[in-house]
Amino acid sequence: MSFNRLEAFIFEKMAETQLAGVGAAIVRGGEVVWSRGFGLRDVAHGLPATPNTLYGIASLTKSFTSAAILQLAEQGKLSLDDPVEKFIPEFSLRPGGESVRLWHFLSHTSGIPALAYMEALLDHITGNRTAWLPISGASDLLTFFSGAEDWTVGKPGTAYHYLNEGFALCGLVIERVSGQSYPDYIRDHILRPLGMTRSAFDRAAIEADPDAAVPYLHTSDGERLPSTYAYGLIPADGGLISCAAELIRYVAMHLGDGTLDGVQILKPESLAEMYRPRAQTMWRNTDYGQPVYGLGMGSVPNFLGRRLIQHGGNVGTATSHLAFVPGEGVGIVVMTNGSGYAMQNLAHYGLAEALGEDPEALPFVKRERQMKALEGVYETFRGTMRVEVRFDGGMVSLTETTRYNVNTARAVLDSVDDQGGTFLLHDGPATLPITFRRDGERVEMVYERYLLRKVGKLP
Repeated sequence: MSFNRLEAFIFEKMAETQLAGVGAAIVRGGEVVWSRGFGLRDVAHGLPATPNTLYGIASLTKSFTSAAILQLAEQGKLSLDDPVEKFIPEFSLRPGGESVRLWHFLSHTSGIPALAYMEALLDHITGNRTAWLPISGASDLLTFFSGAEDWTVGKPGTAYHYLNEGFALCGLVIERVSGQSYPDYIRDHILRPLGMTRSAFDRAAIEADPDAAVPYLHTSDGERLPSTYAYGLIPADGGLISCAAELIRYVAMHLGDGTLDGVQILKPESLAEMYRPRAQTMWRNTDYGQPVYGLGMGSVPNFLGRRLIQHGGNVGTATSHLAFVPGEGVGIVVMTNGSGYAMQNLAHYGLAEALGEDPEALPFVKRERQMKALEGVYETFRGTMRVEVRFDGGMVSLTETTRYNVNTARAVLDSVDDQGGTFLLHDGPATLPITFRRDGERVEMVYERYLLRKVGKLP
């Protein structure tokens, strides 16, 4: 099967958003039917990306952590309903006066909101901020939790709050129950049995690999800065580094009811527990239905009429996404050495093509095409005012540059179609609609008192 449309779409989005390299693969019916590398794993040295290029998979690591907990549950060494303090007595937070159980951490329903420890670590390591958190492992993280008692937001199991810290502590549970370090456990019980021999957590292994991507930090002014990963600091919640050629084997295991090439990683009933919805996420997705979260895996109910299991990851210097449709035996992984365009969108586009559907009919693709047609330079009558219109996701920015000032207004998408669209600018209690109209080659914008016409492309 040809994936020419997917390849063209990936190339287009990489060019638009300055992504250096992308690795991707698709599995169907237990066979890898497509894999490719795009762009460069190392820009300075002109080294091409391949399907075997290693990238940080970021929060996709959480599904490996969940798989490890489920394996230990299968062995009778723990229960998903066990309170965390059974294994970590030092953990003393009791949201709403109740114990946090393992499944609460795995489903982000502990009652503890994100405390942003990972964000602070990543920003410091990449030089994005100077603030420093002296966290080198679980003991420091437990100290970090001290004093957070009045930061809880509800009883465990009642609401979804994405919590990296919870998965970090689940990594400690794995270590104390198994007697192995978290990276060693994942290597011995998941990676090696799946033939993922190059996937690793440690700096030495990655830097010695001849096909590892340079992680890049993308700045707001378009610079691409060589950077690094948080080696050793966020293993259970975001530290695994892998490649498309290996990560697709992990997806194939999921599609094979927990077994790949005769090796069982998880029992089918454990996978069912992983996918079973435990909470609605805070995102509202009218395209595919309300997203829900299980144990280290999320899902949406109506991707082209099918249930879609998925998870994404982002550590700034690398982003990734895996998604699969169990009912069709089709899955995809996409990863890159930077950030700028949603890997989820690339994954969904590829899945649509693999399912025999028209990927250009996906709602997000149509919106992007429609908004792209509105982007450009606009002027009032006789060029008395000049505004640059740019779109970023569901936002539009209107920028007027004069000799002394740069004035920018940002508005939120209300609706868009082939005839134009409306965006809403909120200013205190007031809301101003910004309206676009398309009539053949003419594109107009009504912005407050002004009528502007599109006169050219963005510089």
